[in-house]
Amino acid sequence: MQRGGSASAFRWPWRPNQNAPRSAALWHSPNSPAGRRRPTGYGVVEVDFELSSDQKAIRDLCRDFAQGEIAPRAAHHDETEEFPYQLVAGMGRLGLFALPFSEEVGGAGADFLSYCLALEEVARADAACAITLEAAVSLGITPLVEYGSSQQRERWLPRLMSGERLWAFGLTEPESGSDAAGLTSRATRDADQWVIDGRKAFITNAGTDISAGVTVAVITGIDNGRKRISTIAVERGTPGYTQGPRYRKLGWHASDTRELSFVDCHVPADHLVGVEGRGLDQFLHVLESGRVAIAALSVGLAQACLDECLRYSAGRHQFGVPIARFQGVQFKLSDMATQIEAARLLTWKAASFLDHGQSPGKFASMAKLHASEVATTCAGEAVQIHGGYGFMEASPVARYYRDAKVGEIGEGTSEVQRILIARELLRSFEVLED
Repeated sequence: MQRGGSASAFRWPWRPNQNAPRSAALWHSPNSPAGRRRPTGYGVVEVDFELSSDQKAIRDLCRDFAQGEIAPRAAHHDETEEFPYQLVAGMGRLGLFALPFSEEVGGAGADFLSYCLALEEVARADAACAITLEAAVSLGITPLVEYGSSQQRERWLPRLMSGERLWAFGLTEPESGSDAAGLTSRATRDADQWVIDGRKAFITNAGTDISAGVTVAVITGIDNGRKRISTIAVERGTPGYTQGPRYRKLGWHASDTRELSFVDCHVPADHLVGVEGRGLDQFLHVLESGRVAIAALSVGLAQACLDECLRYSAGRHQFGVPIARFQGVQFKLSDMATQIEAARLLTWKAASFLDHGQSPGKFASMAKLHASEVATTCAGEAVQIHGGYGFMEASPVARYYRDAKVGEIGEGTSEVQRILIARELLRSFEVLED
């Protein structure tokens, strides 16, 4: 198998069915070097509710690793806020960082749904580990796969695909969140270099001992009064590029999140990723598939809430019987299970568009919106079912409660998702402003 343009003896721990049809892991925008054009509408996407043998093998492999290795360490990492280097290495050995990418770029050749299954299982054990994987794959590696030059791929992808190193994604700034185009970081051309100045906020995976760099969105000029936004790769250790201290967060304690600063940071001109002036479009394209991944993470967290509630309600006795006998508890369990299954199937539908080389469009937003809100609701109900014990940090559901909320914020808030959905629903009526 080829990895980053060179032969490798690495073998993934699961073996794909070579006779099964293989589709691209991600659909490609018109500006992607892969050259596949983005469809203008929604085609017919068949959804098979029975997973393939490959998908089941990947899900089961990830479930065994998550429950055997991640779950027993989750409370410790949450309490100490230690980054889970050992678990990241384990996910790397399983090939999870390479999962949704084609073998031509050194990937594992699986489909996007398989990646979602992996994320769900990891999040079911620990959402902090899951966001570390999701940010590394969906936000770190994907821009380099989709838009990176052959030289950039050869330079960075092999160690990123193996999980030996992590790459970050720098779009958000202290004064520009949902208004992504409001960024102010700049890069000016100086001979054969870019000189970057600016700040990025809430960036994942940029400051660990295995972080290799970040792709940042910056203004590289002004065209007819409009910002020319481009993306540039900056390696860690580049003079002028510094990482701030880790944020103290409500949840996701074990994940690495911090502010980045660029002061007179000189980067080679050939570190431009993709086409100059198309950086915002590239990042927004990357975020579309990222929303589907966050939906899968949220489904896993919601499932963890239900798992814990089923165990607790069957073993907790009040008035001489298990509380699972009470209709009030049964109603909560039933509602949780129903909403989780709906979120899971919506996530699978969005993933299936990607696996058929099509844009998931509104379905990516629907999946992310619904799944993240289901996770928050399930976490609240889990605490309620556990009563006083649910309010104690010794209980896993207390961690789930803290971890759930950010799913409604990161990679596009719930409000933004509703705007995107409504925009597509109303497009044909021509009632919206451009």
